Amino acid sequence: MSNTRIKKLYQISQKPSREIIGLMSGTSLDGLDIAHCRISGAGETTSVELLHFVTEPYDEGVKDAIREVFAKQMVDFQALTLLNAWIGRRHAEMVNRALAHWRVGAEEIDLIASHGQTVFHAPRSQHGLEDMPNATLQIGDADHIAVGTGIITVGDFRQKHIAAGGEGAPLAVYGDRLIFSEPREHRLLLNIGGIANFTWLPAGEDQRGVFATDTGPGNTLLDAYTRYYFPAQSYDADGYLASRGTAIPELLTELKNHPFFNAPFPKTTGPELFNPAYVQEALFRAGVHDPTPYDVLATLTQFTAETIASAIFKTVGEGDFVVYVSGGGAHNPMIMSYLKIFFRNIFPLDKLGISGDAKEAVLFAVLANETVAGTGALHGLSKEIPTVSMGKISFPT
Repeated sequence: MSNTRIKKLYQISQKPSREIIGLMSGTSLDGLDIAHCRISGAGETTSVELLHFVTEPYDEGVKDAIREVFAKQMVDFQALTLLNAWIGRRHAEMVNRALAHWRVGAEEIDLIASHGQTVFHAPRSQHGLEDMPNATLQIGDADHIAVGTGIITVGDFRQKHIAAGGEGAPLAVYGDRLIFSEPREHRLLLNIGGIANFTWLPAGEDQRGVFATDTGPGNTLLDAYTRYYFPAQSYDADGYLASRGTAIPELLTELKNHPFFNAPFPKTTGPELFNPAYVQEALFRAGVHDPTPYDVLATLTQFTAETIASAIFKTVGEGDFVVYVSGGGAHNPMIMSYLKIFFRNIFPLDKLGISGDAKEAVLFAVLANETVAGTGALHGLSKEIPTVSMGKISFPT
């Protein structure tokens, strides 16, 4: 084999285990999650050991730059183009810092798996244009990460999912099934990020019932209104602000009064729909004037929890299953207290041996492992979960 880069990739694919850095930056824009994983096997034999994990926070300059283009229909196209390279380079710098801190050499890492930074998610059900497909856009080009770190990088995972008939989300279902399925326990893996989503993993060997969907807003509205009312704070830490208020019933009703919540499952969404303008319209329809910040945040907290519970009951029912929670919302005592009203058996994902904060970064490491070492495709279970091989491979120079 004369192509040394392809030869190296082949050698990585033949190893009994691979060391992979998973990268995830979600719609909350809080920073870059970096997970150093050792992944053995592939497909049904996959096993994961989380060796190191850190979240490299975005400074306000990075957050502001992303917000200029984030979930907006009208943007400065030059700014978006420049950000694609700039974010990729920033992510490479963050990986290099993490490796130096862990005293791990780049030569010890086989692959980087980069999700990128989502700036717009547009399923057909949301954009409503019959002649246009599902679409999504993540920036932070993987070539810049590969060149900046010297490590082969797998990125842009969501495009193949869309090309194969999906909506580009949620992708967690593939990794969830490989890592967390348990023949003796019905499991529901709930992730409360900017948008909330879950994967349903029924017990038993037959996995045709595996299911994944978004439920609606997780932290996105809470974060936006915390910044609006309390500019010095980027989120409602420990749900303290919401705990000082009382939910407004009329507003809660109007927030739920959107076609998204009656649309068939599975479905995906994003801050393109659930944003401050959406809340302002609901306040107007509810006839609520000059609400206190605490009451609005209390209402949004309850809205998140109740729409999560409603989606689960509509799809899974009220049977005997265990809910494992990850994402930023898992650290919000107000959200969790509401969810505990609905679900008897609910625990942090950490109970399964993987940090809930690291979960999404770990899952993209698993997807990259499948891209390189799997059978060529992650086996789907329905038309909404297509059989695909996701991720584009970027070599260093």
